[in-house]
Amino acid sequence: MTPVVRAAGLRVSLGGSVILHHIDLAVDDGEVVALLGANGSGKSTLVRALVGAVPAESGTVELFGTPLGRAVPWERVGYVPQRVSAASGVPATACEVVVSGTLHARRLLPPRDARRRACAALEEVGLGAEADRPVRELSGGQQQRVLIARALVRSPDLLVLDEPVAGVDLPSQQVFADALTRLTHRGTTVLVVLHELGALEPLIRRAVVLRHGCVAHDGTPPAPSAEHAGPDHVHLHPHDGDRGPASEGQPALAPTIRWQA
Repeated sequence: MTPVVRAAGLRVSLGGSVILHHIDLAVDDGEVVALLGANGSGKSTLVRALVGAVPAESGTVELFGTPLGRAVPWERVGYVPQRVSAASGVPATACEVVVSGTLHARRLLPPRDARRRACAALEEVGLGAEADRPVRELSGGQQQRVLIARALVRSPDLLVLDEPVAGVDLPSQQVFADALTRLTHRGTTVLVVLHELGALEPLIRRAVVLRHGCVAHDGTPPAPSAEHAGPDHVHLHPHDGDRGPASEGQPALAPTIRWQA
């Protein structure tokens, strides 16, 4: 069976620095794979390269057996980037943001049932009652769930998520975990970047750990270091350029995770 995601010999350089070194990765249909590693290990760069958001210096990437490019069936792919606010200068409602997820290179206008699908996707992430609220009025965790709903509105066969629960309160994390569980039961393939498994642990059977841009482990999810597993460890990690207060009343800074692999 052709893997849903395949990378072979993938090398990525940004700003003159090599970020990823000869990455080989295959994700099969229906798998739920966590991409783990310390800050700066290359996790976000890898998922961005897999969806064509950053160019590969060498190597190949295929989605659904098709090399990256216009021929990829992008309508089958849902992607949630790392910590991007759903709010903007445009006074869009949550529903309008989610409807935008129905658009892609082959569809420039929303389908007739776009609002119904958008409301269903918002209901999936526990925000059905907020469909007509401006996203700028929602909390940080709710905005993140709006972006997840925007990816879900396509009913994707492949869902790629870059730290979807970072800085999100525990109730929002559990709502997301429940929604992801339902999707995986339908056969959706999931590749998710995480700092810790958290509420998603019951879903994860395979983890790929990056270290300095290379695959250090691919298999059963490894145990975190003793410090990271301790009761006093703060499971929150800032993003590059994010120096303000974190959303949902969480602290803005936290230690970097160290995985045993």
